Amino acid sequence: MNLENRISAFSALGIFLKNLDQNEKEEWQFRAQNHNSWFTAQNVALAFEGLQNYLNENNLRQWLANYDLTATKSKTVGVVMAGNIPMVGVHDWLSVLLAGHHLLVKLSSTDPFLIKKLSQILIEIEPKFANFITFTENQLANFDAIIATGSDNTARYFDYYFAKYPNIIRKNRTSVAVLNGTETPLQIQKLGHDIFDYFGLGCRNVSKIYVPKGYDFVHLLDNLESFNFVTNHHKYRNNYDYNKSIYLVNRELHLDNGFLLLNENSQLLSPISVLYYEYYDFAQDWKDKIFAQKDKLQCVISADSVFENSLDFGQAQQPNLWDYADGVDTMAFLRNL
Repeated sequence: MNLENRISAFSALGIFLKNLDQNEKEEWQFRAQNHNSWFTAQNVALAFEGLQNYLNENNLRQWLANYDLTATKSKTVGVVMAGNIPMVGVHDWLSVLLAGHHLLVKLSSTDPFLIKKLSQILIEIEPKFANFITFTENQLANFDAIIATGSDNTARYFDYYFAKYPNIIRKNRTSVAVLNGTETPLQIQKLGHDIFDYFGLGCRNVSKIYVPKGYDFVHLLDNLESFNFVTNHHKYRNNYDYNKSIYLVNRELHLDNGFLLLNENSQLLSPISVLYYEYYDFAQDWKDKIFAQKDKLQCVISADSVFENSLDFGQAQQPNLWDYADGVDTMAFLRNL
């Protein structure tokens, strides 16, 4: 297959997904949630929206125009996928195949269905892909390069085991938002998506906010009220109840609106149902704090784009094809193998 064949196949996959009828969508959602109760119908639908944006032909061509993939020598690329949100590994899946490599996939046990189903449909659209996609439940072997995503703990194992191969090893990351106190209700509501989409389980979810001293938290909490549906999910509710009880037992100062706990904390990654906050005195103060921790951050959200590559409110979970995880250009890595 040449690059044009591959682009056409993925574009056709995007059209197929767009035209799925409601019964088919519900079947996908049911199968996904059966493996992982965090994968609600709403969250699977949200992941599909992002995937359809990826599989738009114009977006694919705009992305790939930056790379010369005509002379790529086909290698076998192993991909160890995470499973924290639905289809979180789909960008690696897409990148490896568009680059013309063979894909050897080890799926997460918490997301074993969606990527495999996508691959089956892709092969129906372009049967030649059957020779380019292999799934394994065993330890990866016989590959030329590796892309692995996991926690900081598993990353240490990856670094050791895959050290002799060309690799991209991803660790824990999270995202933060910077508020100045003048945000409109609409901006706060958009920020709510950055916080609550996928129940906050993604590395692009905001787990901490920086606010000026004297910030009005009532304005924030009032305009996040529409996200109170998260407590209808038993696992989220259990996390909320547990974290609330810890704060109460320890008599730790916190704010509580019934579904979100706010806690002043210098750490970046907050537990599920908790949003950390930290005060700043002036702009350079939080810029310095963020810059010092940039290797732990996936996204920075702000209204004024005052930090390099910061995103506007509501954009955290809407990455483009060229918005690479951890800032590492996956396609350049694959092109140069």
